[in-house]
Amino acid sequence: MSNTTSTLPAGQATAPRDKRRFSIDSIALAAPGGLFLIVLLAIPTLSLIGLSFQGMDGAFSLSIYEQMFGAKIYIDVLVNTFSIAFQATVLCLVFGYPVAYWLSRLENRPRRFAMWFVLLPFWTGALLKNFSWIVLLARNGIANSVLQSMGMEAPADLLYQRTTVIFAVAHTMMPLAIMTMLPSMLAVDRTLVPASRTLGSKPMQSFWRVFFPLSMPGATAAGLLVFVSAIGFFITPQLLGGPRDTVIGQLLIQQVTQMLNWRLAGAIATMLLAVTLIFVLLYDRVFGISSVTGGASAKLSSGPVRDFGHRVLNLIAMIATAISEAFAKVLGGYRFGWLLPTVAIITVLVLLIPVVAFIPMAFGESSFLEFPPRGLSFRWMETYLTSPVWTDATLRSFYIALACAVLTAFIAGLGGYGVARSNGKLGSIAFMGFMLPMIVPNIVIAVSLAYFFANIGLLATDIGIILGHTVVSLPVVFIIVLTTFKAHDWRLDQAAATLGANRFQVLRHITLPMCQGGLIAGFLFGFLHSFDELTIAMFVGGGLRQTLPKQMWDDVILSVSPTLAAASLVVLLVVTVLFVLAEVARPRA
Repeated sequence: MSNTTSTLPAGQATAPRDKRRFSIDSIALAAPGGLFLIVLLAIPTLSLIGLSFQGMDGAFSLSIYEQMFGAKIYIDVLVNTFSIAFQATVLCLVFGYPVAYWLSRLENRPRRFAMWFVLLPFWTGALLKNFSWIVLLARNGIANSVLQSMGMEAPADLLYQRTTVIFAVAHTMMPLAIMTMLPSMLAVDRTLVPASRTLGSKPMQSFWRVFFPLSMPGATAAGLLVFVSAIGFFITPQLLGGPRDTVIGQLLIQQVTQMLNWRLAGAIATMLLAVTLIFVLLYDRVFGISSVTGGASAKLSSGPVRDFGHRVLNLIAMIATAISEAFAKVLGGYRFGWLLPTVAIITVLVLLIPVVAFIPMAFGESSFLEFPPRGLSFRWMETYLTSPVWTDATLRSFYIALACAVLTAFIAGLGGYGVARSNGKLGSIAFMGFMLPMIVPNIVIAVSLAYFFANIGLLATDIGIILGHTVVSLPVVFIIVLTTFKAHDWRLDQAAATLGANRFQVLRHITLPMCQGGLIAGFLFGFLHSFDELTIAMFVGGGLRQTLPKQMWDDVILSVSPTLAAASLVVLLVVTVLFVLAEVARPRA
């Protein structure tokens, strides 16, 4: 045996050991990110949860839970929260799926152009869009003006209604749903549907029996991400909802900022997190958590879920085919080929309405916000630019976002490289760790960090806000970087190594130059995510360190002056410029 081994080339004899060593060395690069999330996500969250199980004397107690469940309001608010989140998720899937399907059928260049109009509303924060809806849907707003011109006698009460809240939440989350579903659709082999047609399948049968099942991983992943994000969403219910539309996030704000009741806030956060995790575990049981990345799940390959799903799809395909063929027969073969692009384009235009509506409002003459504005004036832009309150908040947002982008890009870059070079269980564990801030509701992270930072002296500090922004930005940047590294041809690195280059030289001259587009895009998206983030700034800032989104939030709550429109225009310009730069930098498929 030893003779046989000794006759092998040295490279072959040591290859398995080198491969294992390289894998271990690579995944070790994810350790800084893991440590960062343990310190700033796991420990703060567990500390807040532990506080809810302590009595006033520090001993174990369930008194705060008895108080919470004894008051019917908390149960009603929890039901409101999940009801609004569920209905918004359904709307996102119903209207977002046709848009993603339409995008998947476009050629690469027009698809990327159309995607700009989907992603721009996504990176323009919920606060700006909801602020626009306040003006557009007011009793004297343009929506009521259109309705009255169509014959309605009295203005309709469009604001502070449950329907409006659900619509606005869905409107905010729909770009996330579209961009989550699209990669799964692009991965479907385009020849499968035409092949089914050549075998005698009708158009509707080809879609429902071939394309739709293959796109299900993306659709289920979109449902999970939208639902989890909507659970912790409080901006829309606060601005557009009434007292009956109160959600759990609003109660958390009240308990922390007004009552300073950390035990009850911890109990509320624990209840929200527990129900969220139960939902995620059920999702993993049915679909497999790997579908969040758009990949297929082995759990769908067999079993009762798959069988039931096939029966439902067969029924839908049969009904849809019967209706389609009946219309085609009556109309002489006409099949409404224009319907899909029309629905998709209208949906995208609706996404853009609140984004562009406040642009003219920033230049109106009136002392109150209205659309369309009367006259043309630059006084509100001048007020914004000369106000120390607004300019200080803007500058703080810039340098906090820059620091967050640098820190996030560094941590995500190391983690993305390590996970991309690892195919073992450690890589899967590291991947799930980096995705945790996307699964835990954003408001739970914010409240946990506020409690944690209050104990170590980082509450109401710029450093605290930077660290909090980094936590919530990390999954987005990590996915971009990981996708970039996975698309890299690692044979180039191996070729350079065989020519004598060491690891540092390979990284400097091959890997980083080839992947720099994705790394730059990750950096810019990290900046965007921080620049427009409100929840962390609201809790961790402690009301003393005002970022631009926090200043805008205060203005919406207290006064709603046209200066807010001017500030919104600045945010839109920053988001647009950085978004375009990020899209240009991103590697093309």
